[in-house]
Amino acid sequence: MSSGITPTDECISMFNDMKLKHDRRFIIYKIEGDKVVVEKEGDKDKKYSDFMDALKEVAENEPRYAVVDFHFETADGRPQDKLVFIGWSPDTSGVKPKMTYASTKDAILKKLSGVHKALQITESSDLTFDEIAGHFK
Repeated sequence: MSSGITPTDECISMFNDMKLKHDRRFIIYKIEGDKVVVEKEGDKDKKYSDFMDALKEVAENEPRYAVVDFHFETADGRPQDKLVFIGWSPDTSGVKPKMTYASTKDAILKKLSGVHKALQITESSDLTFDEIAGHFK
């Protein structure tokens, strides 16, 4: 089921720049009316912990989408970076916002070509660096 809500051109172009130029560490998106818009971004020298702080600041109890340029080391010590899409839908948010974000997720994911992994997260404990890195092991 689709909500009819679509990402703005800015959402897509900012993601493409992040993918090709690695010029940002993260982008946080929110639904505003019938569009998905950029709410916050972090430049490339930010760390994953800065992303977690930013998400908590703008949406501790509300759903959001985010893309993170996630840097980690493989089990054999090789540095990696992968683009991770996070559908943040905390249990503390209302039913209607959670349903709206859930029904819009596929529409935005289709436009963000090049995401390595898409995760649906409902608890902040699942957002830790180690938890996200565990999805690549």
